[in-house]
Amino acid sequence: MTHDRQLVAGVPSCGGEAWRQVWREGFVPELSTAALEALREGLVTDDPRLQQGATTTPPPLLSLMDWAVEAACALGYCGWRGEGLKTVGQVEEYFARLCYEADLRLGEPTACRHFLNWYDDTPREIVRRELLAEVELALAQRQAKPAPAAASAAGSDSATQSDSRADNGSTAGRDPIAGSDPIAGSDPITFPVTLAAA
Repeated sequence: MTHDRQLVAGVPSCGGEAWRQVWREGFVPELSTAALEALREGLVTDDPRLQQGATTTPPPLLSLMDWAVEAACALGYCGWRGEGLKTVGQVEEYFARLCYEADLRLGEPTACRHFLNWYDDTPREIVRRELLAEVELALAQRQAKPAPAAASAAGSDSATQSDSRADNGSTAGRDPIAGSDPIAGSDPITFPVTLAAA
């Protein structure tokens, strides 16, 4: 089976496949440290609840949105095990938000598909090995970053809040799905779409 290995348009290469670029530049900045640590644990232990081919078990059907999650894909697992989300609806919303944010970061509608297709279609042992290396890299990079200095200016508080998903992983006192949304209240984002002639 072959995978779409073309790089995401308009985004510099991260030295490899498109899935890796989308993971590093699209998803990692949106994932808390706690979410990455939970995913690392699931990959290391080969947790059978870390599934491929579906966002959640039970599936995200309207009639099942209040049901407890039993298993989830890598991104859903981050929200479920790392952020403490409980229901199918919560994890589905978290997943959708991560995909939306990744697409915005990469400047391409459905850029997230490069990671999702790779994750779903690649043999589990390869996914575990390669994704674990990426998760460990992301965690090591966060640990290597110097701690942010105490608020040096009154305006720096808002910047610190918007970086909290990526830097400290703290979920206390905030909605892990909503986070701090820099585009809340602004006009909707639109993507150019070109349709092929039939």
